[in-house]
Amino acid sequence: MTQTSISLHGVYLDIFGVGVFLTGHSGIGKSEIALGLISRGHLLIADDSTEFHFIPETNEVVGKSHPLLRNFLEVRGLGVLNIKAMFGEKAVRDHAKLELVVHLADLRDEEIKNSDRLHGIHNTLPILGKNIARVVVPVAAGRNLSVLIESAVRAHRLRHEGYDAAQDFIDRQRELLNES
Repeated sequence: MTQTSISLHGVYLDIFGVGVFLTGHSGIGKSEIALGLISRGHLLIADDSTEFHFIPETNEVVGKSHPLLRNFLEVRGLGVLNIKAMFGEKAVRDHAKLELVVHLADLRDEEIKNSDRLHGIHNTLPILGKNIARVVVPVAAGRNLSVLIESAVRAHRLRHEGYDAAQDFIDRQRELLNES
């Protein structure tokens, strides 16, 4: 029997209309990054535990918050914050189709050290039988992770529309070499 629902640890957001699930080791900063993204106008769906459900009619995975946790975000040092009370009801959303997993990884992780700097780290993560696009974003002091995650979402949308920036760059380089 195929599993139709699962609870996963992470923060689930709507960023530019895209359901984005932030994952990473405990303490890496998922909730702090989510707070930064919410303050930039994006929407909280779930913190800590996200319930994902496979919807056969649409062939989609949809995520939502557990009712007890809805609208709350726990940020170390600040405690539990009610995002709806702080930012208004337009800062939260009940559910969204899962389109992208952004995995936050320590800059020293082997996956990062051995990555292709031209293409980045893009792969898929199977969730409830669907292969969900996944990108790895290195976390290090001084990096503006909210902007990096917004950029990852924009790049994901462009890839989904058929544009590949790395291939565009390679093609330009070839053209310049052929002109020489």
